[in-house]
Amino acid sequence: MSASAMNSIDIDVGGTFTDMVLNVDGRIVQAKVPTTPYDLSLCFLNVIEVGAQELGWSLEELLSRVGMVRYSTTIAMNRLIERKGPRLALLTTEGHEDAILIGRGAQWIDGKRLHERRNLAAQQKPQPLIPRRMIAGIKERIDGRGQVIRPLDEEDAREKIHRLIDRGARGFVISLLWSFLNPVHERRLKEIIREEYKEYHIGYLPVVLSSDVLGKLGEYQRTMTAVLDAYLHRSLQIELSAMWDRLREHGYRGSFMMVQNSGGVTEIYKASASRTYNGGPVAGLIGARDIARQLGYTNVVASDVGGTSFDIGLVVSADVRNYEFNPVIDRWMVGLTMIQSLSIGAGGGSIARINRELGNRIEVGPQSAGSYPGPACYNQGGSEPTVTDADLMLGYLNPDYYFGGRMKLNKSAAERALRKLARPLHMDEIEVAALIRRIVDENMASAIRKEVVLRGYRPEEFVLFAFGGGGPTHAAGYHGDIPQIVIFPYSPVFCALGSSIMDIIHVYEASHRFTVIEPFTGKAVIDRETFNNVVRRLKEQAEQELRAEGLNPEEALYTLELDMLYGGLIQPKRTATPGLFLNSEEDVWALYRRFEQEFSEAFSPLIVNLPGGVYIETFILKAIVPSHKVELVAHALHGPSPEEARKGSRPAYWPQISAWVDTPVYEQSRLLPGNEVHGPAILESEYTTVVIPPEMVYRVNVYGLGIMSRAKKGEAVYADSHSRREVEVD
Repeated sequence: MSASAMNSIDIDVGGTFTDMVLNVDGRIVQAKVPTTPYDLSLCFLNVIEVGAQELGWSLEELLSRVGMVRYSTTIAMNRLIERKGPRLALLTTEGHEDAILIGRGAQWIDGKRLHERRNLAAQQKPQPLIPRRMIAGIKERIDGRGQVIRPLDEEDAREKIHRLIDRGARGFVISLLWSFLNPVHERRLKEIIREEYKEYHIGYLPVVLSSDVLGKLGEYQRTMTAVLDAYLHRSLQIELSAMWDRLREHGYRGSFMMVQNSGGVTEIYKASASRTYNGGPVAGLIGARDIARQLGYTNVVASDVGGTSFDIGLVVSADVRNYEFNPVIDRWMVGLTMIQSLSIGAGGGSIARINRELGNRIEVGPQSAGSYPGPACYNQGGSEPTVTDADLMLGYLNPDYYFGGRMKLNKSAAERALRKLARPLHMDEIEVAALIRRIVDENMASAIRKEVVLRGYRPEEFVLFAFGGGGPTHAAGYHGDIPQIVIFPYSPVFCALGSSIMDIIHVYEASHRFTVIEPFTGKAVIDRETFNNVVRRLKEQAEQELRAEGLNPEEALYTLELDMLYGGLIQPKRTATPGLFLNSEEDVWALYRRFEQEFSEAFSPLIVNLPGGVYIETFILKAIVPSHKVELVAHALHGPSPEEARKGSRPAYWPQISAWVDTPVYEQSRLLPGNEVHGPAILESEYTTVVIPPEMVYRVNVYGLGIMSRAKKGEAVYADSHSRREVEVD
């Protein structure tokens, strides 16, 4: 691989800020700029320009030295929320026109928040992305073995396609029964559309086949995955084309990759819209996993506090193995396999308001001020009180050093916004600010507790990685029972850093039902040759696509996972296989032992049911081209005194002691390995602020990472540069 190919730009576009990590010739540069929601290509180029300026280069000079740009975004999610997709038509098997309208039993509450689900009487099904009059049933039928039992009626198909065009269709989704086993009718329907409406015509119509999008069982999920891909395709294409054009205009000739929610990256022309959903949080989780392995941590809660959302994911036993098999995107269940993460509306831009129906209770989020107009203190026209306004009023944020001093904060505007809550509640602005901070911290702590405890884990066995611009600022308030918090010098751009170490991954799925262990007899009865043929077909498809991308299939790693279950159960457990192929009966039993172990760890050994038989439902082959990894470099330890990094002090309000304290302020980048900062204290850096309350201590480890934990009772604390005092902490 050439030197330029090793250089990379990784960009994560969030709701409030756009983050970048730049790796060039061994140097790492991090940068942030405000997101421009009206044109995402603008903030995309702006953040690269900031990185180029940091290096003292022109934009063209930087891009000429870079071989790869990786990108994660919430474009797909935002466009879906706004319902700004094209008018689509659906062709399905005659008699199944209402399948996606009927949905599944839980569709009433899919995608709803917990408090909304409790009021079931008020729930309604979502408005369909494709209305009934735009759905046509085609005369054809393929059975569950892939055999044609009713040939495709082409004249009927042409007539219905013309009718849908007359009704305004600007794109087609084709999803026929059992097409993933035999796509012949879907492919012929696409040919008919191309015959009638040529690609070179002005009215060119995109066509999405469900058998191409998702080759697995599940009519509703497969159809909705294809519908979402078609619905989001155009807007995503427009956004990415604008970015691609800007890169090419400035001399970039490398590859452009997108982060996938399966945990890898792929070329933009190989990415489908639905698979880019939630890419940013997944990138952060993958980065957390790789760094945790180097630090020797096996269980980690990765937490990202941004301007709009709070995202968490789990690393368990040094790996990311929590998947959503039928995730809900917006209000629709799809058949994609996504790495599991949880997002709630909590962040720096979260708006605080009074809920008068619940006794004038203050609630924070999920609504956000975003990047524009942003919090009131941004002085861009925002007037609603937000978490950032509260942090500023409490003295935690430096109004003259926010965003490295490039964005001055208006404390008076924050005070006016908070007064809108304070006066009706007969409180002062500081009390309201402290209450807002406590509420948002508790919302985030509650989300972590649910994610950890409800999965059967103990918080005491985890460490917390706090990243995002707001993670270090709020981690001491939301860590809960997790004893240790890790804060990184690159915390503000951690998701972009995560994408920089993500492998190129292609995922191929196929539904095939196999009996592995026969019920009652306990015999291994799987047809090994048929099993191996399925794997070979998936591997050949992977090799073909890797070659098309200019990658060497011989350098790729291939892993196989299987959705397996015991007889009598309906929920499969995804299991990593010991090898790709089954060559002997011992291989079959090795596969079963792996399944039994992972099933027992995920659920309980008490419900292992070998007499009920063991079955395979789905094959998942991953082709992985490894990327470079971030290597932590150890440094010599210095003494505990942080005074060399001291930059002054300012008054800050600490609810733990209900008092204003002239609090020492340190420059985070000047702290050395071995230094200790005892709370109350504040650490400032260009893109974030670390808040250390009175009962906490922040220690810089040998890798330059901050480890924050509760101080021991009676532990000595540095009060200032001349004295030490003993404090009592619980």
